[in-house]
Amino acid sequence: MAEENKDQKTEAATAKRITDTEEKGNFAHSKEVSSSFVLLSALLGFLIVGEKGTQGMMRAWHNILGNAQAVTLDIDGIYRVFLSIAESTFFILAPFFFIVMVGGVAANLVQTRGFRFSLHPLKPRFDKLDPLKGFGRIFSKTAQAELIKSLFKVSIVAFIAFQTIRGRWHEIPPLMDFGVGQIFGFMGDVALDITLKVLLVMVFLALIDYAFQRYTYLENIRMTKQEVKEERKETEGHPEVKQRIRQMQVEMTRRRMMAAVPEADVVVTNPTKIAVAIRYDRDKAQAPVVVAKGAGHIAGKIREIAAESGVPVLENKPLARVLFKTVEIGQVIPESLYKAVAEILAYVYRLKGKTMA
Repeated sequence: MAEENKDQKTEAATAKRITDTEEKGNFAHSKEVSSSFVLLSALLGFLIVGEKGTQGMMRAWHNILGNAQAVTLDIDGIYRVFLSIAESTFFILAPFFFIVMVGGVAANLVQTRGFRFSLHPLKPRFDKLDPLKGFGRIFSKTAQAELIKSLFKVSIVAFIAFQTIRGRWHEIPPLMDFGVGQIFGFMGDVALDITLKVLLVMVFLALIDYAFQRYTYLENIRMTKQEVKEERKETEGHPEVKQRIRQMQVEMTRRRMMAAVPEADVVVTNPTKIAVAIRYDRDKAQAPVVVAKGAGHIAGKIREIAAESGVPVLENKPLARVLFKTVEIGQVIPESLYKAVAEILAYVYRLKGKTMA
């Protein structure tokens, strides 16, 4: 039972897991959001360039049909006609399709919260070539859910279209007396009405579907307790590595400290357990500075280096204890200890034939 619980993904995905997953190109993505953006863009495109586009298309066909008698029915003549039609159609429809393309790109940018680029989805996955797995994906729960959603959307669109046309059914018989332009205008008006209603429904469905996709996405990347622990170790560092780094830092500090002992003016001891090395450089500090200190083995090492370097070692138990407890390496001594330290330095300078001032 313990092993079973250990492998269960009971923990919510961490920020790092979500970031790593998104860097591989996996996001909470809803097709309904993309469809809504594309439909909205198509509607805006139709409102912006629809009238001019329709007029341009009618003028193009009018010119083509009006000049039909001048067209020679050979390969070159037919080619020029098709080229003219394609060119006119391109310049008329290009703005519309550009707006739709912008809408599709915007849908993805909104769902991915900005531009994200990843080559991971392009990596070949040979497991997808397995026909059995492919057959299983076709009849999977996800595929069935998508099929149900598609049928539901088609039903919604069909119902909205039926209700809209039914509500304007009385306007259709009089169209028999109208011209082609008026008929097309009526059809465009009905299509616009249907599109607006479908868009409202699609936006509502998109919000629900995105919330569901986001929930499913977070559920699929949940983590086990062991995965959370391993990630925390990777983020904060393994305890063994952190301990080793601390040891190296302590060792480097100790070496720098020992290197400063030969430059000290005096080493104060208590006499065997504690050793504090003091240096007074008038050009760098207004008061003496503790350049090294230690207890036990470190104290013995300081005394040993001081003896080898000719640095005086003096015993003063109270001063050594106070300096060891209150002054860190590299700090100047406090004013309360000026007198005691000055007396020791004066004694050392007298031995060396120096003066403090």
